[in-house]
Order: sequence, then C-alpha cells, then structure tokens
Amino acid sequence: MKVYTGTGDQGQTSLFSGERVKKCHDRVEAYGELDELNSFMGAIAASMPDEKSEEQRAVINEIQQIQSDLLIMGAVLATTPESPAFKSLKKFDREKSRQLELAIDRMDSVLPQLKSFILPGGHISSAWAHIARTVCRRAERRIISLDYGKEQDLIISFQEILIYINRLSDYLFMLGRYCNYITSTADISWKKD
Repeated sequence: MKVYTGTGDQGQTSLFSGERVKKCHDRVEAYGELDELNSFMGAIAASMPDEKSEEQRAVINEIQQIQSDLLIMGAVLATTPESPAFKSLKKFDREKSRQLELAIDRMDSVLPQLKSFILPGGHISSAWAHIARTVCRRAERRIISLDYGKEQDLIISFQEILIYINRLSDYLFMLGRYCNYITSTADISWKKD
C-alpha cells in the first residue's frame, strides 16, 4: 500500500465518517493536535535511558497506553457525531481518566513537595514531558471549540474526552517531575530576580 494517494493535493481530506473537508477544518485541527501530542508522548518514552529501571519501564508502558487512548480520541474527533460511523467507534469512558488520576497520585506520593515554581527541563525525558503538556493544553483548547452535537450519548462521549485531556495535562506535569526523579535529576527551581 502506498503512503501517498494524491487525494489531498487540493487541500482536502476525508473524515473517518467519509465526508471530505478542508485540511484546516476544525475537526482536522483537533485530531491533528492529538496526533502531535501522541508524537511527543513517543519522544518521552524514547528519551528514557538505555539501561531502564523498573520505574522507567512502567512509565513507558503507561505512555504507550496513553498513546492508544489518544488514537481512540482522534478517531472520535475525526467522525461527524451524527454519522452512522460514530456508533462503530470504541466508547471513551471515565475509567481512562481515573487511570490517569491513579498515576498522578502514585507519582505525587514519591516526589518531594514543591516549594517554588519549576522550570521545564532537567532530564531530556522531563523536558519532553513539559513540551507534551503544553501541546496537550493546546489540543484541549482546540477540542473545546468543536460543536459536538445535541444527542445525549454524543455529549457524554465528548465530556469524557474533555475530562481525559484535562487530566492528561496534569499527568504530564507530574510526569515531567517524575522523569527527573527516576533519572536522579533535580527539578530546576525558578529563581525570581
């Protein structure tokens, strides 16, 4: 199968539900933000040290689950809510957000208490986590701007995605700190002039 098809050469693409839209369509922008975020999640995992500890392997597994969740969310956003294709999508439920909350609590339980603002950086994996956090917030802003229909099932699905993406940015902040912790790298404290 060829990677290129030529069908987008005039600035249009197909949604998962089949409609042709401009590549700058709000839905395309929203799932494009998730695609970018997914790539940065991969960069966090790839930047872990070659000799991985048990904690580092666990983080990589967690990241790969999040990457899978982002693909599911992207499929939802790439589908017109009223289309028949929407019913075939995997449902996105609150359990995914709860898993992020458990991970946040787990990381928080071992990290030293913050006494000042920190600057993004330290270990390279931490820097990538902070970049991913800012991309996540941008994706959240883009998703919020979408009109998501009026049916109750659609509204619930959309709300679950919003809760998840909001929780994910919190997770990525903690992950940035945790990556420093598991690589024995200090957080960079902000020093006010």
